[in-house]
Amino acid sequence: MAKAVLGVVGGSGVYDLPGIEDVREVPIDSPWGEPSDVLRMGRVGGTEVAFLPRHGRGHRLSPSDINYRANIDVMKRAGVTDLISVSACGSFRQEYHPGFFVLVDQYVDRTHKRENSFFGRGCVAHVPMAHPVGPLLQRRIARAAAAEHIPHASGGTLVCIEGPQFSTYAESITYKELGYDVIGMTAMPEAKLAREAEITYATIAMVTDYDCWHPEHDDVDVAAVVAVARQNAAKVAGLIARIARDFPVEHEPCPVGSDRALDGAIMTAPAARDPELLRRLDAVAGRVLKASGL
Repeated sequence: MAKAVLGVVGGSGVYDLPGIEDVREVPIDSPWGEPSDVLRMGRVGGTEVAFLPRHGRGHRLSPSDINYRANIDVMKRAGVTDLISVSACGSFRQEYHPGFFVLVDQYVDRTHKRENSFFGRGCVAHVPMAHPVGPLLQRRIARAAAAEHIPHASGGTLVCIEGPQFSTYAESITYKELGYDVIGMTAMPEAKLAREAEITYATIAMVTDYDCWHPEHDDVDVAAVVAVARQNAAKVAGLIARIARDFPVEHEPCPVGSDRALDGAIMTAPAARDPELLRRLDAVAGRVLKASGL
């Protein structure tokens, strides 16, 4: 069984992760291009932790400019088995107020400009996405949130928009009426790529605003988001520290098969596979490619 390594991708307001000991910056080359930043590796208790600020330190990258493939690839190369995504989000529910955390378990992808797969011409693969979040990892986050007295909900649907603009009022009302719980700009294609890389994935969606549907709250703006995100960052640090302290030494097999997602997923016949694409897939799909002798 594989050693458990906990990865954390920090979103808006979360550009560092206090509490990691023996920190070292680990530059990792990726055949998919430049990741958002250098990985910061260390440990919390007995758990090895890899942290990456999604937007880069200083928030250099917009949601559409992030190289999601490189980010997930370097996490895989660092041995990450379980990945927690921390993201700022807007809320479509009155009770999900700013400062509330939603541990989403479903996503709706409304992005359209991003590279959303490691596979394609020369090696086609289709991974299951019915249950995109690892339930064991989500439960660990929920238990830690309860222990840290963080108001949260376990479960919910996040709609991911392209951005970088916030929603129009018509869009906000539509998403609310469709029953979505929160809205963000970065969960996709991150969750899809993590599944292709066989990394168990979960999201902590930190509510910063009510988008623009709420009649009694101002429209969302950067100042409001940043103010609440900074408040949430301290809570996230304590939450991740508790999760890491209680994390198992060995990776727990995922009940929804996130860590075996490529079993039977590759459609392209071995003789028709592109050698250059296979080279780039050495980390992401190495387990199944080695098993097939490639």
